[in-house]
Amino acid sequence: MKNVLKIAIPNKGRLSEKIYELLNAAGLCFETKGERKLSVKTKDEKYSLVFVRTQDIPRLLDANVADIGFTGHDVVVEEGFDLEEIKDLGFGGCKMVVAVKDSEPYKTVSDLPADIKVGTSFPNIATRFFKENNKNAKIIEISGAVEITPSLGLSDVVVDITSTGTTLKSNNLKVIGEILSSTAVIVKRKGLEKEKEEKIESLLRALDSVIDAKKKKYLMAHVPVSKMEEVKKFLPGLSTPTIMKLYNDDKNVVIHVVVDADKVYDSIDKLKKLGGQGILIMTVDQMVK
Repeated sequence: MKNVLKIAIPNKGRLSEKIYELLNAAGLCFETKGERKLSVKTKDEKYSLVFVRTQDIPRLLDANVADIGFTGHDVVVEEGFDLEEIKDLGFGGCKMVVAVKDSEPYKTVSDLPADIKVGTSFPNIATRFFKENNKNAKIIEISGAVEITPSLGLSDVVVDITSTGTTLKSNNLKVIGEILSSTAVIVKRKGLEKEKEEKIESLLRALDSVIDAKKKKYLMAHVPVSKMEEVKKFLPGLSTPTIMKLYNDDKNVVIHVVVDADKVYDSIDKLKKLGGQGILIMTVDQMVK
């Protein structure tokens, strides 16, 4: 189909499975992802997924091979193509940092000598960063295991991505500067036709419904009518609780309400104190505002 929306996602790594699960939860029914499959389509053939390396996704969009892509903000900045970030997904958080050996006396980037060797998988970002900090950096591009380069004598400094700092510490490195923060983002190429833009809007609504739902719980309970005003003070739901009558019972009603997941147990305690009974808590798959 001519107007299939082509979506590029990582074929492996920290973001791949989470993104694939998110798309399925949003209602895009893809066939099972096989290890050797390079692409799959939804059953209605309106969307297709292309599985590629995370760092290749901006390049595929720039070459019109894909329309939108799921990747890291750090990758988008590194590649530098004229693309538009349309959504921060809020997961896959990490930082790009400057690190040196623990034994070095340097505490900040400004402490570094004027001439340095930098090992990194992000040569463009590293080049710009050290130029802005008046350092004559010789960039040594490494495709993996950047943190080992100082101990091998290959570099004085590394520019690398870290989530917890554990890998850096285990290689006797310390952080002396931060370049940027990154999360998983959705990025699109510019100049898309109207029909594809509409599909993107529809997809974003579906993704938002899943992401928002993960933060909520659906609560049902039998509550005395006389206590409803007190209940409404701490269980407003999306606007106000939905109330239903009970058969042959004028003293109690059933409330249906969506609550913040981190407040659900506090809400249960308060309901119990007000005479609430038959309390049910359910997960919310999707929530369209």
